[in-house]
Amino acid sequence: MPLIMGMSVLLTCQFLGELLARGLTLPIPGPVFGMVILLVGLMIRGKVPASLRLTGEGLLRYLTLLFVPAGVGLMVHFALIGVDFWPILITLVVSTALTLGVTGWVLERLNSRRGGRATR
Repeated sequence: MPLIMGMSVLLTCQFLGELLARGLTLPIPGPVFGMVILLVGLMIRGKVPASLRLTGEGLLRYLTLLFVPAGVGLMVHFALIGVDFWPILITLVVSTALTLGVTGWVLERLNSRRGGRATR
């Protein structure tokens, strides 16, 4: 029963996120909105319910299986990816560098707000 409750919470948040994304016609995926809804709910509650923790741990245990379809897609569309290899590579490198830079900047700002010293 706890697994059903936890999965129901996750699927409800994803469904609400899909409704929000389609209703607002924003270019943000519904599951992202769903994660935000789940985060807000957990912050209001103050703790993670046992059923949700159990479900999350169960899903994480088999997370690697979710990469199989992506790997198959890469193999099937290898020639198509090869045509646009350099734009894809440049986009990946630039977006990764940008993400690391913004994450470091935000971490530094949050750390300075708390009055902490940067660790180097």
